[in-house]
Amino acid sequence: MHDDRKLVEERIDRVLRERVAPAVYAARIPLELAAWHVPGEPVPVEEALKATYEPFAAGTRWGRPWSTTWLRATGTVPAEWLGRRVEAVFDLGFIGDWPGGQAEALVHDLSGNPVKGLEPQNQYVPVTGPQVGLLLEMAANPDILADGFLPTPLGDLATAGDEPLYRFAHADLALLDEQVWHLRLDLEVLRELMAELPQTDPRRHEILRALERALDALDIHDVSGTASQARARLAAVLASPAHASAHTVSGVGHAHIDSAWLWPIRETQRKNARTFANVTALARDYPEFVFAGPQAQQYAWVKQRWPEIFDRIKEAVKGGQWVPVGGMWVEADGNLPGGEALARQLVHGKRFFAEEFGVECRGVWLPDSFGYTAAYPQIARLAGMDWFLTQKISWNQTNKFPHHTFWWEGIDGTRIFTHFPPADTYNGTFSGSELAHAVRNYAEKGAGTRSLLPFGHGDGGGGPTREMLEKARRLRDLEGSPRVVVQPPDAFFAAAREEQPDAAVWSGELYLELHRATYTSQARTKAGNRRSESLLREAELWAATAAVHAGFAYPHEELDRLWKVVLLHQFHDILPGSSIAWVHKEAEATYARVRAELEEIISSATAALAGPGTASWVFNAAPQPVEGVPGGGMARLETLPEPGAPVTVEGTTLDNGLVRVVIDEDGLFASVRDLVAGREVLAPGTRGNLLQLHTDFPNQWDAWDIDAHYRRQRADLTHADSVTVVERGPLVGAVRVERSFGASRVTQTVTVRAGSPRIEVATEIDWHERQKILKAAFPLDVHADRSAAEIQFGHVHRPTHTNTSWDAARFEISCHRWIHVGEPGYGVAIANDATYGHDVTRTTRQDGGTTTTARLSLVRAPQSPDPEADQGPHRMTYALVPGASIAEAVDAGYALNLPPRVVSGGAGPVPEPLVSLDGRAARIEAVKLADDGSGDVVVRVYESLGGRAATRLRASFPITQVTVTDLLERPLGETVAVEADGSVPVGLRPFQILTLRLGRR
Repeated sequence: MHDDRKLVEERIDRVLRERVAPAVYAARIPLELAAWHVPGEPVPVEEALKATYEPFAAGTRWGRPWSTTWLRATGTVPAEWLGRRVEAVFDLGFIGDWPGGQAEALVHDLSGNPVKGLEPQNQYVPVTGPQVGLLLEMAANPDILADGFLPTPLGDLATAGDEPLYRFAHADLALLDEQVWHLRLDLEVLRELMAELPQTDPRRHEILRALERALDALDIHDVSGTASQARARLAAVLASPAHASAHTVSGVGHAHIDSAWLWPIRETQRKNARTFANVTALARDYPEFVFAGPQAQQYAWVKQRWPEIFDRIKEAVKGGQWVPVGGMWVEADGNLPGGEALARQLVHGKRFFAEEFGVECRGVWLPDSFGYTAAYPQIARLAGMDWFLTQKISWNQTNKFPHHTFWWEGIDGTRIFTHFPPADTYNGTFSGSELAHAVRNYAEKGAGTRSLLPFGHGDGGGGPTREMLEKARRLRDLEGSPRVVVQPPDAFFAAAREEQPDAAVWSGELYLELHRATYTSQARTKAGNRRSESLLREAELWAATAAVHAGFAYPHEELDRLWKVVLLHQFHDILPGSSIAWVHKEAEATYARVRAELEEIISSATAALAGPGTASWVFNAAPQPVEGVPGGGMARLETLPEPGAPVTVEGTTLDNGLVRVVIDEDGLFASVRDLVAGREVLAPGTRGNLLQLHTDFPNQWDAWDIDAHYRRQRADLTHADSVTVVERGPLVGAVRVERSFGASRVTQTVTVRAGSPRIEVATEIDWHERQKILKAAFPLDVHADRSAAEIQFGHVHRPTHTNTSWDAARFEISCHRWIHVGEPGYGVAIANDATYGHDVTRTTRQDGGTTTTARLSLVRAPQSPDPEADQGPHRMTYALVPGASIAEAVDAGYALNLPPRVVSGGAGPVPEPLVSLDGRAARIEAVKLADDGSGDVVVRVYESLGGRAATRLRASFPITQVTVTDLLERPLGETVAVEADGSVPVGLRPFQILTLRLGRR
């Protein structure tokens, strides 16, 4: 006999595609349609119910970009269909099968109650009575990436145009043939499984022949009448149990919904409603279904706007079918939010889930973010988390991550049990290829036997479908396949940890070898975040101080609301700069409003502390003393000591007795002399603060990626239009440098202040380049084999060499407020107030010395998904700090981001800082009043240098009790003694975070 296997497979595929799938619905009749096109932004269903509708027919073009059309669909079920499974089936004009950036709808009944969502993979609505009346809120969302990464105007409402995007296909009453539907699923599961089995596996041939026999029993001209016979021929192969050693895939329903990305926040809110309605409807039909829902913000939107859906969620949570996970306000970026912001992500998220559902989230759920800070394990554990999940590291360009189940160790030594789904997706469908890949890819074979698979359409929502759950039922115990069990994530992690208590350990950050440009893209969004974080710190500190010392009414509700706004914008496609123009324009406007509100809180609190008068008071929110003002405290200006030796300006040379910087005719640093150490900081033959322009055209993922080949093209911006002295001392010396290049202009003011070693560079950029990146370079005469970069509550070291592929892949790195390079006995820091992307390289000179070049990534110009990304004005400041230790780098970072503010006040006594710490290793990161309204003071401290610290906390009010709490201010069962002098001894491990609640009553 000749080998006919390929012919049989082709037969199976064609019959399934051309005969079985079209026969799933045995009969159809059209619904009667009428439409109302909303003239502006979306409206509530109450308004749509009152609108005037015009006749609407299949084939009609509809939906200008981002518009809404309400569609009323009515009809009568034929008498002969009654008692059978009838559905209303809609095709809105779907383009492709991704439920993300395209037409979607939320279906309501004619009373306005939400029923379920519609998208390409989920087009039906159950019909239960003889009369049908439905109201569809149809969203005409454009596909921003339809043409790949080409620029498109569709991401901005102002430029998207009015041309309709879609042609409505059909709206029918349809009779579901359940036997044909099940036959289709039987065939798909077996065909997909067979395709993954080796040619030599007898099971493959057993399935092939069973499929062939099933098709022999199927009359392609009467699929409905013969589907049962065909299914009978498949029963035996579907009943054959999995091998005893089969891998177990724990499936958990999931619907990754980007809180903004290729759509604005307002559309995310509607995506939530559609998806959550789908999920709760599915839970009623499939009792075994378990859905994991992250991002408290999204629940809060649904609670506010669609309370009926929220009530259904609460019902599903009570029934164990819906599991709130992640414990975060949103799935935030894993690198860029500040330490306190990451803590508040978990505080606000976990509190919401506890208050609304009585649920204590036990794990961090972050499948899609662009790398993960090494501070995460400690932050997560301090929020009561036991496990961590992500999938994104499987996207690495260069190195394959060696584990799927492991212990992740943070910078302080804290470990958290971690899992990467080996299916390499968080949008699983239970396809045969996914499951086979999960088994083949699983790194812990021989040690573990199970992995997790989040299943459901995602990114743009949609979620799990009934077809997925039917496949899961067939795959529960099927020979040749891994076993599939649908269960909550906590159950999976408990079983995996019991199976592998001594799993491998990965220490340090989870660096994603991709999407490195997210440290820089959309610089104004990043600057808005950084400034908001700093202002939130100030607002809490001064409001708490004023509440204790001046009877100020602490603004709990306002701060809670503003924190949540800032946390929302830390979502992993907003803060990284990878969203459409609409999102970033809105973010900039939002940050401006946040700033105004926080400045008002700060102004009111500082006024309460300073009192009325015309004297100048200086408030210092940094944790260390600055210019004679105590850390976290205040002073009257006239009482401050002289800052040090005066600044002298000779030509364009600035000198304050600590540093001397020579600025040449090109506006570059020709020399930076550390006068204390007696050494030149810049490498021989180089110049500092050199702006360098690179072509920045990544292979794909424009806003996300910077590829290593960008370094091959570079232009040094050495020509200055003007170099002008603008401050001549004695307190401040400053030189302004103006440059123009291409269509852009940069103005930099280089400042040296009396008593400070910092050389500040205030930078204004009017940016109009395309697909370029601008960097500021400092070639340093330092032999550094590694750099130190601030992360949340500490810092990490990264090599400056490329010994291994892992080292080479870190050609762009992130930091927060400072980066430091050094050799034994000497170091240099660069601090910043808005920038996250950096690179540090090392070269050997002809004289045998080493040059370590540290560069800041200032601004990019990607054109997708926002063709106007970063165009226009930018403001940022960075500072070179010669002779800096790590402690001095920490000082500089705080000082630059929390500059002293001067306010008018009276001549009364100056309150002591509310709280302070001795020494420089331990730092105060947050001071606030307790969230429960008790009036207790909560202080978050951490060890900043990577060593052990013994310090004393001092307060300017009587402390009745000191309790160690978790991040949510819940006691951990440990109290700290208060000494006779009122101080509190505090001991910290390297990089330890400690939250202390100081009782006042």
